[in-house]
Amino acid sequence: MRVRLGAKSKSFRTVSFDPVRNEVILIEQRLLPHKFELFGCKDFRATAAAITDMVVRGAGAIGATAAYGFAQGLRAFRGKSLEHFQAHTLEVYTTLAKARPTAVDPVNAMNTMRALLEEAKSIQERQDIALRAAENFADEDARHCQEIGAHGSGLIKEGMRVLTHCNAGWLAFVDVGSATGPIYAARDKGKKFHVYCSETRPRCQGATLTAWELAQEGISHQVVADNAAGHLMQRGQVDLVIVGSDRTLGRTGEVANKIGTYTRAVLAHRHKIPFYVAIPLSTIDWNLKSGLEIPIEERHESEVLGAWGVTNKGKREYVRVANPSSGAVNPGFDVTPPELITGIITPEGIFKPKDLWKNRSRLGG
Repeated sequence: MRVRLGAKSKSFRTVSFDPVRNEVILIEQRLLPHKFELFGCKDFRATAAAITDMVVRGAGAIGATAAYGFAQGLRAFRGKSLEHFQAHTLEVYTTLAKARPTAVDPVNAMNTMRALLEEAKSIQERQDIALRAAENFADEDARHCQEIGAHGSGLIKEGMRVLTHCNAGWLAFVDVGSATGPIYAARDKGKKFHVYCSETRPRCQGATLTAWELAQEGISHQVVADNAAGHLMQRGQVDLVIVGSDRTLGRTGEVANKIGTYTRAVLAHRHKIPFYVAIPLSTIDWNLKSGLEIPIEERHESEVLGAWGVTNKGKREYVRVANPSSGAVNPGFDVTPPELITGIITPEGIFKPKDLWKNRSRLGG
């Protein structure tokens, strides 16, 4: 996607790789929307920390970051012992897999890469294969989002009001985005519509990231408080909901996504508003049998008790909002059951949640 930097516009991917410096290059999302800056990760541990600390976030983006980080870690190995290299490979894999436990894209990406490594005999060959595989995952992620857009654009009719939650845009993927894929494709077809960006407390990715993206693209939008969604639906001001997912269970159709997604789904079901989830194939978990098995990340209470912002002087500061002596509970994700989901938009088409399993061969299962 293109980013306006002053009077100029330049194309960026959310995640990229510098093979000469062996660095993973990320857009520093914690500074947006007030400042656009690139962030270089010098080794695989720094790459894992960038995922944990939300320099980069979003299913596809952290999947690509983990893939590049895996290749980065393997390329940094300087020994000659294949046994030591295999032990190092496991260390790199484990470090990156633990960075954000709820999302399945990083693990899916690295598992595919590990399977390819078994075909190689030398350390050099494995290092080369890892980088090619990481590049392939990044390219596939962007292509999947384009295909999601093509399949989902027909859901957006002229004059619709569309509600999003969190950020499942190009910042959450390598490019284009899952939930924004249909939005951008519908815009490209000349359709006029309006988007409500649910702010998404506590980190406000809807207000900071999705709204920034849509502003960059010139798409009509407004930020709404999380608690305003029900009111808008009750007054007939929402026609469609599209969200992303960090892990979708192929066996059951349950969807883990940013905290508050389940609430949106319940409200949409109550008001008979179509509720869609947009995902690339790397977000599908074909192994877990119940949403109760999905590890839900518990993040630091400071995210709930205060907020980051920019002062009038342009300085980024954290401000305590809550009562000084109070603590907080901060689950990062919730799980939406399949009966609340109208359809799941994939690169292969739109499916009912319960139909994922019987189409698993088509969907990469």
